[in-house]
Amino acid sequence: MGPALHADIAHLSWLVGTWAGSGAGRYPTIDSFEYTEQVEIGHVGKPFLSYVQRTKDAQTGLPLHSESGYLRPVGTNRIELVIAQPSGILELHGGTVEGRSIHARSESVIVTPTAKQVAEVHRFVTVDGDRLSYRVEMAAVGLPLQHHLEAMLHRA
Repeated sequence: MGPALHADIAHLSWLVGTWAGSGAGRYPTIDSFEYTEQVEIGHVGKPFLSYVQRTKDAQTGLPLHSESGYLRPVGTNRIELVIAQPSGILELHGGTVEGRSIHARSESVIVTPTAKQVAEVHRFVTVDGDRLSYRVEMAAVGLPLQHHLEAMLHRA
């Protein structure tokens, strides 16, 4: 058993755990796809949650995407979310917490010179019992904000 959850993130304890499931993605510039996913949300006793995500192609099992970051509470109804991707994209979000749902909107998306141009990202996460569902909207490569990903994960 690890350290106790820091008091400043106790209200987010419903996120902590390992989640696994599947999802689907689409965007006008790519072929639609299905994936399997594992997400680990943890803590080290400090006032933040760690986040690691990995996906695989649902048909071939080959790796697709990964990202990692941190969720930092701002009081009990706001969060800051920092996500780094190996594709050269860094997302900085501000968001709200309502019950067991989070809505995070990018305040800044920073990309390396060779990364795909991403202008905006919205992330919606809801936990209902042992199910975590999410959807991601993205504005990228000159296109407006629109649906990109949706998944349903179960607590492992």
